[in-house]
Amino acid sequence: MEKQSYRIGFVGVGRMGANMARCLKDKGYSVMAVQDVNSSAATMLAQELKCVAANDPAEVAEIADTIFTVVTDDQAMRRIYAEGEATSLLTHATGRLFINCATVSPGMHVEVEALAEKYGAHSLEACMASSIPQARDGSLYLMCGGRQIAFDRAKPLLESLSAALRYIGPSGEAAKVKALVNMVMNINTAGLAEGLGLGEALGLDLTMLREVFAQTGANSRVLETDGADMQARDHECYFSASHAAKDSGIALELGQEADLVLPLATATCEQYRRLETLGKGELDKSSVAELTFRGREMSSNKDTGLT
Repeated sequence: MEKQSYRIGFVGVGRMGANMARCLKDKGYSVMAVQDVNSSAATMLAQELKCVAANDPAEVAEIADTIFTVVTDDQAMRRIYAEGEATSLLTHATGRLFINCATVSPGMHVEVEALAEKYGAHSLEACMASSIPQARDGSLYLMCGGRQIAFDRAKPLLESLSAALRYIGPSGEAAKVKALVNMVMNINTAGLAEGLGLGEALGLDLTMLREVFAQTGANSRVLETDGADMQARDHECYFSASHAAKDSGIALELGQEADLVLPLATATCEQYRRLETLGKGELDKSSVAELTFRGREMSSNKDTGLT
């Protein structure tokens, strides 16, 4: 399909959704409408992109034929796909393609696909294993699940958003893979925080320690993205602690369904939930270091908002 064939809308224009919309606009696609529960964010983005700030998801689906959803969790997905609600995406679903990018449970994607098909639409999960800079420059890693016909219809558009695009299989399968990706990433993040925290307690130079980690079996992508931030206490949010808690929780639910014990994932999830309890859930996942570095948890830092 040509770029002009897509009339694109977004439901959910937080950090990821807004930057995906900007990327597509820059690449010559027609972004027709945006909507968010934070109406001021949608209005500002609509002004920037010169499109409609829709009042609700139904209006987005009325204006656009290809709708990205980038919402927070299963509850938010059920709300925007609610049957019988005038504000629902399903109100104008016929002929539409819904591309669902949020990290939600695999069962939620299966449920949404069934609803979309009931109302004459296609649904595709496009799970993102990347962050804000990649959303903005079109270099996301996307894992897709759903019917082949939906993937084929979305493929040219998704290629414009991604550096790598992979079709995993039926609806729900990509979400399973994404849950495992984030589970392992979160374990690695918490492990790195403990290693650096212990290193500091032992009086080691952390810059030297990170350099050694990078040349040994302690190396990881997390070391590259989060190591310096942990050392500097710079927790500007690219992937929040609350999202880490949610995603590890999804993996733990899958583990329970498979009758597996996942002690590392359990401990990691508890760490991120502890950050939420402390009111720090909107900090970056690197803030888990605040729980492991000696003396940090009870100290104050105006730049990070830690107390």
